[in-house]
Amino acid sequence: MFFKSPLKWLPLLVFTVFVSCQKEETVDDLYMDGLLADVLANQGQAQGMDFFRMPTNLADIPQDPNNPLTTEKVALGQKLFHETALGSKPENVISIYTYSCASCHHAAAGFQAGIAQGMGEGGLGFGARGEARIHNPNCSEEELDVQPLRSPSALNSAFQKNMLWNGQFGATGVNVGTESQWTPETPIATNNLGYEGVEIQAIAGLTVHRMEVGEAFIAANPQYQPLFDAAFPDFSADERVSLETAGLAIAAYERTLLATKSPFQKWLNGESTAMSVEQKRGAVLFFGKAGCGECHTGPALNSMEFHALGMNNLSDLSGVFGISPEQNANLGRGGFTGNAQDNHKFKVPQLYNLQDSPFYGHGSSFNSIRDVVQYKNAGQKQNAGVPASQLADSFKALYLSEDEVDAVTDFITNGLYDPDLERFLPESLPSGNCFPNNDEESRIDLGCS
Repeated sequence: MFFKSPLKWLPLLVFTVFVSCQKEETVDDLYMDGLLADVLANQGQAQGMDFFRMPTNLADIPQDPNNPLTTEKVALGQKLFHETALGSKPENVISIYTYSCASCHHAAAGFQAGIAQGMGEGGLGFGARGEARIHNPNCSEEELDVQPLRSPSALNSAFQKNMLWNGQFGATGVNVGTESQWTPETPIATNNLGYEGVEIQAIAGLTVHRMEVGEAFIAANPQYQPLFDAAFPDFSADERVSLETAGLAIAAYERTLLATKSPFQKWLNGESTAMSVEQKRGAVLFFGKAGCGECHTGPALNSMEFHALGMNNLSDLSGVFGISPEQNANLGRGGFTGNAQDNHKFKVPQLYNLQDSPFYGHGSSFNSIRDVVQYKNAGQKQNAGVPASQLADSFKALYLSEDEVDAVTDFITNGLYDPDLERFLPESLPSGNCFPNNDEESRIDLGCS
């Protein structure tokens, strides 16, 4: 009967083939889903997966109570963050209106710089991800606005109470009790305004990076006036446009830069196949055997802790500008607090979209994510100047196999990668300028008219 009437068996045959083809993947997925859920249940103060989910609504994003988020404030901040017309106070007049906050924190590089040392004024060119930015030979090295450490990502900054590798910006969080270090007439004195780190960094950064917001800016770019009016209706008219309000708007925008479209975040929200089986295995190792989750935790997989991992400093690289091995920044948290016990300790960074900019560590001393994982797996410092007594207790051999290193690398590289950061970009700027850079070479690279 079977051979005489094969069609009667066709539905069963198709179902059997479908199930058998899908069974291995489904079983592996379900198995790894269960393992990962169990591992996460023991993380994050026993909140399980909820502890790692990023908010998708504006009201749920962590925010400074003194700078509540509004759509109008975020919209203004999005433009100001990319606005090269703010670059009106350069050391060299040829650099006027050529740089922005986004010069060192742009979407194409995962809101990092795309080069080992971030470069604002005095930079030339962009490339595809910022990798082609170089020193403008028409500017002296003394005129360059460069960073003493690798530019940290602005992505997921809502989960940081204090900013920079040494955590110096922010009046709250770990900086309560450090008021004696808020030296007058320095950028750190901006902490006296009382805001959290994202806000303080944005306000201080405008002056540090040679930008200006005021009457002259509005006169040249009058389209911004109604944007400031809508964003800060509670400020008096004569206080509505200032470095402080501009910084608050920029900080509001930065707080919305969340990698919610990454596979791990999708998995946390119920899309079980958003991550591959290998990425799930890497996540299980990350939060389990490798112990990465002891420091890299919460929605951004960061923390407000500071640890010495013995990595080299940016000043150890060739081709960097304006820094030296003796600079205070190389001491990390200790360079800010003045406490020798804090020396060489740097803040635990967030881990999303790292593959967009191939420089890792506070000193850009690694060029691949796998190299960093392998470095932590070996537990051997690379910086001879960091005393063994300062190294974190967790910095020790992990005894991961090469296959396990590959799995952890896959999770960090691909499982934590949001492919659509361009959604955070403005369509254009009121000034009409090119962004994130507006120098002649960058305009060509970026296809600006």
